[in-house]
Amino acid sequence: MKQDKTKFTQEPYSQRIEKPWGFEILFTQKNLPFIGKIAFTKAGHRWSFQYHDKKEENLCLIIGEAQIWLENKEGKIEKKRMDSLRGYHVKPFQKHRLCAITDCWTIESSIPETGETVRLEDDYNRGTETEVMRKLPERGWKKTAHEKKR
Repeated sequence: MKQDKTKFTQEPYSQRIEKPWGFEILFTQKNLPFIGKIAFTKAGHRWSFQYHDKKEENLCLIIGEAQIWLENKEGKIEKKRMDSLRGYHVKPFQKHRLCAITDCWTIESSIPETGETVRLEDDYNRGTETEVMRKLPERGWKKTAHEKKR
């Protein structure tokens, strides 16, 4: 079987996304069947208390201290201190939130951002995020130095 090497790439990729609690760096190119993100969350800040109707993800704390809120099988929210270098799986419709105790760095791996992110509570007064909203230029996407060269 012959390989199609025309799709091979050696170009690095990253895209910075500003968030009110810090920022994310998307390090996987668009249109892939998976996403990889690195997130920086400032001490004392927290992500939305939310769920995704389609997206499935894994979160891993790399540096710092954080608490994760995860809905259990009985529908109750369990608040746990995150263990470093351990994965926390979040299924569609599972309510969750990350709270930074100190400045912290996390990695997220997931399926592509599809469907809605339903924000049940948000410290920054953001509402539900839809696929249409993600395509808007004012979403807060910033180009990295690498992207500006193109």
